[in-house]
Amino acid sequence: MKKWLEELRLSPVKKALPVLSFPAVQLLGISVKELISDSDRQAKGMQLIAEQTDSAAAVSLMDLSVEAECFGSRIRVTDKEVPTVVGRIVHDEEEADALEVPKVGSARSGLYVETIEKAVKLITDRPVFAGAIGPFSLAARLLDVAEIMMDCYDEPEMVEKVLEKSAAFIIEYCRAFKEAGANGVVLAEPVTGLLSPALAEEFSTPYVKKIVDAVQDDTFLVIYHNCGNNTVQMMDSILETGSAAYHFGNAVDMKKILEKVPEHTVVMGNVDPAGEFCNGTPESIRSATMELLGRCGEYPNFVISSGCDIPPLSKWENINAFYAAVSEYYKGKK
Repeated sequence: MKKWLEELRLSPVKKALPVLSFPAVQLLGISVKELISDSDRQAKGMQLIAEQTDSAAAVSLMDLSVEAECFGSRIRVTDKEVPTVVGRIVHDEEEADALEVPKVGSARSGLYVETIEKAVKLITDRPVFAGAIGPFSLAARLLDVAEIMMDCYDEPEMVEKVLEKSAAFIIEYCRAFKEAGANGVVLAEPVTGLLSPALAEEFSTPYVKKIVDAVQDDTFLVIYHNCGNNTVQMMDSILETGSAAYHFGNAVDMKKILEKVPEHTVVMGNVDPAGEFCNGTPESIRSATMELLGRCGEYPNFVISSGCDIPPLSKWENINAFYAAVSEYYKGKK
């Protein structure tokens, strides 16, 4: 996989690698609720997307409610939207101490591992990446996103206890994906993007690094994702995680990110998933894609992608226009 990533970096003609999974509901003719409940449908959806697009890799569902549900969180599921976590389950240090690290296989985690096991048998022409939440973003769902921002100042020991348990579960979850045949994981740490650089260095970086050190090797890569707007300022600590590649959202200027990343490290992003893929037009997404490639395509370590997970009901005509624009840009570079 490290060789695959290096070949991707060195290739003058690069394939896009958007976080594209949930729009499979349209290809399958089912609801989001049905998709998240069935590993056969998830694997088939990944196969259909791989057959329809020329992505550098296949990516499984970026469902960031799965891990919190395993810890006992309640989730809200609808037919059209990605599942969300409702409420908090840790309110104080006593509850943080009592919080149990769940087994992989609890709630829907076993179903998502089954999806990877099935998908790697269906998709054999490109790597297959699983999706998982990052440690601070999981802790934020257990403590509540708004509350954890204050807790980092007022109750840092409680936050660290929840982070330790979050990281412990994510490590075992990633190991299960690895055993199922995944070639890597997209580790989504979006809530860290709301922190100051100093807090990110204290409450996210060490725990992400612990996960990376535990699971990443020549056969399994970690792609770190952060779609926050403070990522430019926290790039030093983000790079300390040791992830194989980095993926950023459309809240930041990708060129400024690339200026801070070593040229041998692959950086991905950041066409607006809501504004363009979901609510744009084929003309507007072509324009946005060509503009981004015009600014960043000359960086050899840049791989164009969506800024985050592409929403389930994003128009396929827009998705296809994105790939067509990427092909158009690289046509003269073969």
